[in-house]
Amino acid sequence: MLEEYFSAPKTLRRLRTGPSAPYIDGFAATLQENGYSVASAVRYLRAAAHLGHFLARRGLSFAAIDAGISESFRRHLPDCCCPLSNGGTINHHVVFGVKRFHHYLVQIGVCLGEEAGVTEPSEPPLIAGFRHWLEVHRGAAPPTVKQYCRGAGELLDALGADPGRWGARQVRTVFLGPADQSGAATMEKRVTAIRAFLRYLIAQGQCPADLDQAVPVQAHWRLASLPRSLTSEQLEQLIAACEGDSCNRRRDRAIILLLARLGLRAGDVARMRLGDIEWDSATLRICGKGRYEVRLPVPQDVGEAVIDYLQCRPSGVQSDKLFLRTIAPFGPFVSGDGVSSVVKRALARAGVKSPAKGAHLLRHTAATEMLRHGIPLEQIGSVLRHRGVDTTAYYAKVDMVLLMQVAQPWPEVLR
Repeated sequence: MLEEYFSAPKTLRRLRTGPSAPYIDGFAATLQENGYSVASAVRYLRAAAHLGHFLARRGLSFAAIDAGISESFRRHLPDCCCPLSNGGTINHHVVFGVKRFHHYLVQIGVCLGEEAGVTEPSEPPLIAGFRHWLEVHRGAAPPTVKQYCRGAGELLDALGADPGRWGARQVRTVFLGPADQSGAATMEKRVTAIRAFLRYLIAQGQCPADLDQAVPVQAHWRLASLPRSLTSEQLEQLIAACEGDSCNRRRDRAIILLLARLGLRAGDVARMRLGDIEWDSATLRICGKGRYEVRLPVPQDVGEAVIDYLQCRPSGVQSDKLFLRTIAPFGPFVSGDGVSSVVKRALARAGVKSPAKGAHLLRHTAATEMLRHGIPLEQIGSVLRHRGVDTTAYYAKVDMVLLMQVAQPWPEVLR
């Protein structure tokens, strides 16, 4: 496999006789499978060979590699004098190459992963029960569970492990303490997390009833702002910026159309699997917040864009996720943040100046576009999977034609 990247017999001999020789060919094969370019693979293979010399000079085995060894290797680079290595500086490619080599060694069982060598601190029983309740009974997503458990942990650290002795004044003091140093969005998340934890404790009979009401309400005027969305012209400009035959552009176009036509969330797109599209009925199965599952119709242009992408989707990746990263290592999006990054880059290519940059901008755009075409709020709410019509009413403020019909003239106009 090394012959794919090196042709000089001297270089091949050096790589296959060095300390990293037992693993170097397998590492090269893994780099090729993951879609790394030749230039990147050559750098990473040289870094792997260099790491072998570094370990040999210190009498260490590859099984000893951990975060500390990797950091020692990084500090060693500027003054490197390893035999048969190229020396070097603290170069991004060298450091990342060592990281990829370590990951490969973990995969084949040569050394332990970082998580295997670290013992996680035991979680308090109250937090563990709360986590289980969120996951099993509420169907909360992992980011939500993490956020809520963090807020619950803050409350336990401040008030102690016996909720039966907590009082309203204590809860308010804990909440209001960091209020001056936090933004409105952060405080709103803390309100939601702490209230959810207190309601869980109340349901379990472990704290006084109505203690959740002690968490102060943050000043917030519901539906006070206008939806941040694109105009019809800006949306067409954004879609046009994703035209092209490259796999990258085909993927971006399919993602943009799914967000803009169906109002999906970024997490919905990141989690979407190949089997979620039912081609016979032209429907898409979406499992959103709280495991709330619906089927949405797939518009013609969305279906065509997805098919166009599937024709060039990397076939060597062992994942049933629909959308994959287009740079090595190929694989599914880790979270909805990757989908929002696709939208952000597309907006920059299109030269569209928008009030927001993430995927949620296109969810708002989908709702306002449906409203402009005369679709009732109830149907818009069904597409967006809103639990109540009050949430969908947020978009009624952009229907200027309807608002002009119900707006009352100023008294002086009638004179």
